[in-house]
Amino acid sequence: MPAPNPAALEFLHTRRSRPAKTLSAPAPTRDELAPLLTAAARSPDHGKLEPWRFVVIETGAMPRLAALAETCARAEGLDEDSVAKARSQFDQGHLAVAVIEVQKPSPKIPAIEQTYSAGAVCLALLNAALAAGWGANWLSGFASHDRGFVREGLGLADNERVAGFIHIATETAAPPERPRPDLAGITAWISD
Repeated sequence: MPAPNPAALEFLHTRRSRPAKTLSAPAPTRDELAPLLTAAARSPDHGKLEPWRFVVIETGAMPRLAALAETCARAEGLDEDSVAKARSQFDQGHLAVAVIEVQKPSPKIPAIEQTYSAGAVCLALLNAALAAGWGANWLSGFASHDRGFVREGLGLADNERVAGFIHIATETAAPPERPRPDLAGITAWISD
């Protein structure tokens, strides 16, 4: 028989992301963030490629990245609401971890599996932060997909892209529960 971990299962059944705009200081210190990054780095990684890395964005870098997001959004001709949204996660951010997908050549591990692994790292980091008592949210948005922003702001190479920005700080308000998927509507069973 398996050895259950009821506390872990209860956490997974009740976990809820915290909207980034509701997070406030303090954010985790480097020492407090290290075990969360360690947990995230234990994500599935076929072939042990480590097709991801972390760029930690601390409070002092947020204004520069907000301005860069605005500049890049305007260069793309986005409307004012979209420009404001592009910079808002950095205007409001206290600490974010950019999970960077790093595509690595491999004869055995397809690119899509490397992408899945980077996504798993995002979710693992989000859950580790929540389990540690922080508020956390996984965001993407315009800046994560704009090559000018990621090159200049985060130093990404051509084989890299942002899988997500995981914002981590102090929760100020518990979000209400939201509707969850109907399990019967999304599950098929194959018996023979």
